[in-house]
Amino acid sequence: MPSPAASALRPTSNRGDGGGLAVPAAHGDSLCRSTRADGSGSIRPRAAFHLHTKKEYAMHFEGTVFKYGRDVDTDVIIPARYLNSSDHAHLAAHAMEDIDPTFHERVQPGDIVVAEENFGCGSSREHAPVALKAAGVSCVIAKSFARIFYRNAINVGLAIMECPEAVDAIADGARVAVDTETGTITNLDTGATFTAEPFPPFIAEIIEAGGLVERTRAKLARGD
Repeated sequence: MPSPAASALRPTSNRGDGGGLAVPAAHGDSLCRSTRADGSGSIRPRAAFHLHTKKEYAMHFEGTVFKYGRDVDTDVIIPARYLNSSDHAHLAAHAMEDIDPTFHERVQPGDIVVAEENFGCGSSREHAPVALKAAGVSCVIAKSFARIFYRNAINVGLAIMECPEAVDAIADGARVAVDTETGTITNLDTGATFTAEPFPPFIAEIIEAGGLVERTRAKLARGD
């Protein structure tokens, strides 16, 4: 019997390579909106979810963008030759090494990865989101995510957002701010804003706690 959290997630596609974004089960429609600095913008339908909680989990990130193309797989995010260790510092030192050899030297705490479709495809290694988070990445924004990477990212407390309009408009090296409570992504260089689906409360709580294990520890300590 799957857990309630697992049941609330479903993939939007069933590609054989594991591609497709896993998102909360939807009810109704909402909007993914982009707004330029002059006030113009575009709207496209997106799936919505309706969950209610007494506590709001608001997270705000700001950093420099590292932008990549489509189908960035987990073997690129953290090459298999480094999987003999689960030490976070070791994984961080080799994050994105095969696609961007200077990534580890340049990335700063809070920086943001932006990518095209199917980010995190390939093997199911949890080391991939761990390596990015340990390197200092605060959030990954992509057009779509491989569904296993999506779940692994949540489990380790790495924020991820899907917004094709933002990906198309944001350049490598741009300064970007993210508000997870509203789903607002702001290009600080141009003033353009984009709205992705915000996290449902149960996912926001996991990410804010630092991952599923840390959330569970906190709940046990409180006697929940």
